[in-house]
Amino acid sequence: MDVEVELSRIIINESSDQQIIVLKERHGERGFPIVIGIVEIFAIDRRLKGIDPPRPMTHDLLDSVIKSLGARVERIVINDLRDHVFYATIQLSVNGRTVDVDSRPSDAIALGAASNAPIYVADHVFDQTAQ
Repeated sequence: MDVEVELSRIIINESSDQQIIVLKERHGERGFPIVIGIVEIFAIDRRLKGIDPPRPMTHDLLDSVIKSLGARVERIVINDLRDHVFYATIQLSVNGRTVDVDSRPSDAIALGAASNAPIYVADHVFDQTAQ
């Protein structure tokens, strides 16, 4: 089962390549951090603050391409955690069918922010982060 989450915290450290976002259950108490890159954290942060860049960023471009092809980002799913690495899929709706696209969580979350798509986490991922 997938659980809807929200971005609880964004921790930006400009002197490091590794940034942190914290995902928290929308209707619960569980949460966990994910380390992401500086480009993705700034893309997410700008979008959440309503700041539009003068030119489309990569995630904005991808959102535009998806829409131009008649598809829609339905949701982002953090679907696995293996050897301390998170995995995600971008679920697209295309002509009445669902297409899952493999993605790094950071890119998927940035695209989700660009397209206002909800973010979900597989229940077993929460179980693994609690260990």
